[in-house]
Amino acid sequence: MSQVRLNGQLVCTDADQAATVLRYLPEHVALTRAEAGCLSFEVHRSDDPHVWHVDELFRDATAFRAHQERVAASEWGRATAGIERHYTVEGNA
Repeated sequence: MSQVRLNGQLVCTDADQAATVLRYLPEHVALTRAEAGCLSFEVHRSDDPHVWHVDELFRDATAFRAHQERVAASEWGRATAGIERHYTVEGNA
């Protein structure tokens, strides 16, 4: 199986959404990096305080899907569900 890469942006509409990202992001990053199939997971705030750059790399589609399922059921997933995402996914996700 081929690796799966997600790349893009998390875009907040206001300071409240940005504060939510700042609050929940450290745990989200730690949990994701601890996943067995995670090869790389980087989230960096851009020059715009409401925009984060996201770059994820997973071993294969199975690992990527497991990550997506975990995230959907997590505090991060619930807290940031309304925040806009502009992602592209490469590989057989």
